[in-house]
Amino acid sequence: MRRHCVTRSRAKQLRTNLTIAERKLWQILRANRLGVKFQRQVVLAPYIADFAARSERLVIEIDGDTHGDRQAYDAARTAALGKMGYRVIRFTNSEVMTNFDAVVETILRELSRNLDSPLSPTLSP
Repeated sequence: MRRHCVTRSRAKQLRTNLTIAERKLWQILRANRLGVKFQRQVVLAPYIADFAARSERLVIEIDGDTHGDRQAYDAARTAALGKMGYRVIRFTNSEVMTNFDAVVETILRELSRNLDSPLSPTLSP
């Protein structure tokens, strides 16, 4: 229980201190602007996802400079989130800042994949 409280406290702190890249991406993800509700700094214990659309089971991670030497940790984290039923897509700070349109296009493509999933309901002709 104590660990969960610490995680929630840390998530709240991260929400108030978004990086520049996170802030830029949040402007397009917030308020259902892509047709899906995203939340920022979401606790998916024991992790905190940068952004998550729970209804779509999609996590978006923005990797800063510190992630360069954390590839094994990031891979394990992605696998753990996958076991929770989440798909994870990652972008670097640089991608968000210099190629924003491609980042948004990738997110939209990933969201549309969910609509094409065999698990999603289909309309009868």
